[in-house]
Amino acid sequence: MAATPRLPLLKRIPPGVWTAVIWCAGLALTMLMRFRLPGQEEADAYRTALLSSAKWEGWTLLALGTALTLAGCVLMRRRPLWALALMLSGSIAATSALSVGAIPLLQFLAVDLTLYFIAASRTRRTGIVAISMALCTLAGYLAVRVLSGWAIGTTTELIVALTAVIAWLIGDSMHQSRVHAEQVRTQAAAQAVTAERLRIARELHDMVAHTIGIVALQAGAARRVIDTRPDLAREALGEVENASRETLSGLRRMLGALRRAEPGQAPEATPLDPSPAPGLADIDRLAERTTAAGVHVEVRWQGERHALPPEIGMSAYRIVQEAVTNVVRHAGTRSCQVTVDCRDEELAIEVVDSGNGAGRAAATGYGLLGMRERVGLLHGEFSAAPRPEGGFRVAARLPVPAGVR
Repeated sequence: MAATPRLPLLKRIPPGVWTAVIWCAGLALTMLMRFRLPGQEEADAYRTALLSSAKWEGWTLLALGTALTLAGCVLMRRRPLWALALMLSGSIAATSALSVGAIPLLQFLAVDLTLYFIAASRTRRTGIVAISMALCTLAGYLAVRVLSGWAIGTTTELIVALTAVIAWLIGDSMHQSRVHAEQVRTQAAAQAVTAERLRIARELHDMVAHTIGIVALQAGAARRVIDTRPDLAREALGEVENASRETLSGLRRMLGALRRAEPGQAPEATPLDPSPAPGLADIDRLAERTTAAGVHVEVRWQGERHALPPEIGMSAYRIVQEAVTNVVRHAGTRSCQVTVDCRDEELAIEVVDSGNGAGRAAATGYGLLGMRERVGLLHGEFSAAPRPEGGFRVAARLPVPAGVR
């Protein structure tokens, strides 16, 4: 069993740790701004009365805000909204210690990061509740100061609100991207299962239709000669038995593949039938079996035979099988010609007969559609139409990949 790859170190760090680091960094920078650093004429911010007093009210509020924020960091994974509420309370406590007219951005960075994590990892509804809590807290802080007759920092608060919205939007975008990726994976899996079932349906149609045609011919021949030529009747019934057994074997193989194509189901330990899929090598045998049933099939090979990918060989066989089956069932003739041209860059197939071409063109069914679909999946060319001199012609050209030429 392969070992599960470990995530990078930074991705293994819990969100609560990042939030705690951001809070501490913002708090340190807030303190640093209240001192005149080398090269400055004055500090970026004046030290507030609470932080400068000897009664420690300001430091107590800062400690309370830090404790609330760190408690929220611990609860972030289990109770994200409760964690956000604690961090918002911590921001208000720290801002009260600074005695400023608006919640500063540095005291709100931890909240912004929490909004991002909530929007990215939780449901859309939870994310909306989180951003609403943050914006209401900002608005409530200003409202309390206005009602108390104190000055407010409207511009600062608008900037902080904007950063909160941006953090939520980024997190929500990440969440939507992850949901979309999961939907795409699910759809791809469903499409793969559907494609496999369609392939099996085509296989079943081609195989069963051909076998039923052969069985019908052989059974009819046996019925006509059973009294006068019992030896011929036995031979015909033997062909019926062989064709039925081969078809049953193919059905078992394909039904096993259909079970393995069920979504979420593990593959079976062993296939129900180990016989390989048919290919070009089986066309002569197909012709012999059809000829024995009463419709003479002449196979002409052109070019040099070489190894082909399994999907090309099987599709070529199924196209010939379906075309010959249509001759048996619809053409009203006793012969047809199959030409297989093995070229370097493509495989060309042609099946012609001298039967009822017009009737074949007007017939409805899945045979021609299935052949056209097989060729299309392999990026080839397909045509099926009556011949001017009479009869019907089916032609297909299947490109051979450059790596197997």
